[in-house]
Amino acid sequence: MRLQVNHVTDYAYEGQVYIGVHKLYLFPQVRPHFKILNTDLRIFPNPVNQSMRQDLFGNFYSLVWFNDLSSRLKIESALTLEIESFNPFAFLVDDEFVQSNTHSSYPFFIYSGPEKEIISYFIFDDQIPDYQFFINKFWKRNEDLIGFLVRITAGVKAEWQHVIRYEMDLWTPHFTFSEKKGSCRDLAWMLMNILGNMGLATKFVSGYAFNPELNDGHELHAWLEVYLPGAGWVGLDPSLGLLTDHHYIPLAAHAKPALASPVQGTFTGKGESQLVTDVQIKLIKN
Repeated sequence: MRLQVNHVTDYAYEGQVYIGVHKLYLFPQVRPHFKILNTDLRIFPNPVNQSMRQDLFGNFYSLVWFNDLSSRLKIESALTLEIESFNPFAFLVDDEFVQSNTHSSYPFFIYSGPEKEIISYFIFDDQIPDYQFFINKFWKRNEDLIGFLVRITAGVKAEWQHVIRYEMDLWTPHFTFSEKKGSCRDLAWMLMNILGNMGLATKFVSGYAFNPELNDGHELHAWLEVYLPGAGWVGLDPSLGLLTDHHYIPLAAHAKPALASPVQGTFTGKGESQLVTDVQIKLIKN
């Protein structure tokens, strides 16, 4: 299928401000199941310069900076993508990693080799008893790890209400857990911390989700990826209870959610800013 994505980010400031350096993560990450046919990035006011860069996590972004005062920053991104079907279950997990879980009553996995040193940055292990109880609801000693991840992702979808929040803040995982509701980013951050209690490495992903069969499937979205040796990073969407497939277009991924935001930057000046975002995804070819 061919998709046209139009994404507008519009900041209005109370007065004239100096806009700081911005990082615009508005270019999809490389994936073998889709091709980027066309991109168009328009920025007002015009930046002094802009440069395409790549960060430590492999995310592409446009680095832009400004000189003049302005009361507005408007960013318009347009993408045309050609997307092929992608089976999210077409992988195998290294048996050594599966067998690393030696706990008799509680699952806990251990990475080995060079991965052990690199992956520790992505593991969140606060060991909250409520998380462990929730894990045990879905864990079966003789069940494969993939079956468990499918079940617990669907379990979050079933037990937590998905709400739309326009606030910029991210709820703490424990608050989301106790409230039994949260936005897509809140639920993703919560599940990252739950899986961290099992020794599993995760990262936060921002991007677009497109599925005409779902009411909330056309949007700027957030989910997570879990690292499974042999399979690599596997996407999980707790707000829809799914493994991520070709309907998901990742823009940025990071262990820290704030650093996976599509637009990152600051301004200098008095007063507050108001943000309006709009994402339109159109199917232009089957």
